[in-house]
Parts: sequence; C-alpha cells; structure tokens
Amino acid sequence: MKYRALGTTGMNVSEISFGTWAIGGSWGQVNDEESLAGLARAIEAGVNFFDTADVYGSGHSEELLARATKGCEDDIHIATKFCRQGDIHDPATYSEAAVRAYCEASLKRLKRERIDLYQIHCPPLAILEAGHVFEVLDKLQAEGKIRSYGVSVETVEEGLVCLRNPNVKALQVIFNLLRQKPLDELLPAAHAQGAGILVRLPLASGLLTGKFKETDTFAASDHRNYNRNGDSFNVGETFGGLPFEKGVQLSRELAWIAEGRGSMARAALRWILDQEQITCVIPGFKNTAQIEDNLSAMNVPSFTAAEQDRLRLFYKQQVHDYIRGGY
Repeated sequence: MKYRALGTTGMNVSEISFGTWAIGGSWGQVNDEESLAGLARAIEAGVNFFDTADVYGSGHSEELLARATKGCEDDIHIATKFCRQGDIHDPATYSEAAVRAYCEASLKRLKRERIDLYQIHCPPLAILEAGHVFEVLDKLQAEGKIRSYGVSVETVEEGLVCLRNPNVKALQVIFNLLRQKPLDELLPAAHAQGAGILVRLPLASGLLTGKFKETDTFAASDHRNYNRNGDSFNVGETFGGLPFEKGVQLSRELAWIAEGRGSMARAALRWILDQEQITCVIPGFKNTAQIEDNLSAMNVPSFTAAEQDRLRLFYKQQVHDYIRGGY
C-alpha cells in the first residue's frame, strides 16, 4: 500500500481507501457479514482510511466501521459527514447546537472520542458563503471532538468558496474519467492551499466498470433507480450526472483503457491515482471481491502522456455537455 499526505492534517492515508455509502444500504441489498469481511480485508491490505456519513443507512455504516476498527482506532482514520439529517437549506441545521448534536451522535456510533475528519455533507452554496458553520467546527476542533474538518462539495464553485477558509483541510469531490472538470481549477487551488482531495464516485456509479447495458434496471432501494434524474438529491451523485443510457454509451467508447490493465474499473482508478494532486480515491464496495478488485488498481500501468491527452479531449468533446448536477 502507498500512502499520501492528507493535505496539512498530519495524517497519511492509503491512496486507495474506501467509502461506505453502499454498505449502508442505498445501493440495493447488502449483507453485514460480507461488509465486515470486506472491511477486514481492506485493513489487512493496509487501508487506513474510510469515509462514511451519518445518513448512510441512518448511521449503520458508522456502526459497521466501529465494529471493524475495534482495537485499532489509533491506526485507522475515519471521515464522517453531517447536515443531511436536517433541512440542508435551513441555517439552523448548521447552528452550534445542531452540529454538536450531530457530532456527538456520530462519535457514539463510531465508538470514538474524536473524529479524524469531519465533513459538511454537500451543503448549499449560500451556507458555505455565510461561513458560520466553520466557526462551529473551529470550536469542536479546539475541544478535541474533531481532528480536522473539510467539505464534501457538488461543484467546483463550492470547492473554491470553501478554500477561502484556511481551516478547511480537505475537499471531497466527484471526479472520474466522465467528470473531469475539477482538473482545471479546483485541484490546483486545493493543492496550493495544502488541502487534501478525496475522490468519490470514481467509477461513476459503476458506469466505468463497463458492465452495464442501456436496458439494465436497478432495485427500488438503489439510488441508481430513484435518483437517476435527481429526484432525491443532487443528480451528480448518480452516474456522475450523466443520463444513464448516454453514460453506458460513453463508457463503451472508453473500453480501450482496460488494455494491459486488467479491467476498466482498475484502469479508471489508476487514471485518478495518476493525478498527483489527488490524496486518495474512495470507491464503494459490498463484498471482499470488490475490495480486492479495487486494490489491484495500484499495480496496473499508469497512463502515458498521450493517453492522458486522448482522455482529456474525449471528455471535452464528447462528455462535458451531457453532465448535470452543477459542474
């Protein structure tokens, strides 16, 4: 396992880490024993960083992480998120009383005394521009409840607003071969400020595995069904903002990236890791086999400069105009 500095937090985290949205239950049926086995395999392989949120399975993902990391809390870093249990547009959701309650509840579920990275969970731009929530987080940090804090954002604009606050030590962004806009301005700005970058949706909700057909369907409990057009939350969180059928077509045109790299998924993760301004990628998983497959991306060949140029041109000419969700 290779490790990278998480900005200026003092934490070094595994370049392939894992998100736990899927094992909370928003990606169809899950099995806790399989989830725990996957977490154990990741830790055994050297993964020392996991991302979760208080709304993933209504806190269930946090509880699973508590079980998986029992006895190694000092060695395994956990990032969690808050605000989406309330009305994200209401300033009261970000009051000291509310944020403190969210924090204490997460600490209880995680069975920890301190959260390593506490993130605001995709709040509206107006909340970020007001900035009062950052003052609350400064208080929690001073009290030792949180080690560092950051923001999970939907757009480049939101990320740039966050970086006005030097205490924002990490940004979590949607970034993949079908969602490349952060490369132009946000990643360089974060790097210059010493803020880490966590990459979610690296496989565009599975599009970049190359396994889907236009006629595929998903379970009613799977956000790839109920949020396909942004009916429940930002459409960018599902298939990276692409209409499903278009995303399948575009992913088919990217099949060449798997040549010499084993699979499209491994190649897609490798492309992200090739961007030096990225701290880590946090793919989701449901079982040990998916953990193993994602970890294997560390060992496949990097992309050449010519391949990088080809992929940038492909995004600008064939993908960008179809993206929904704020980018």
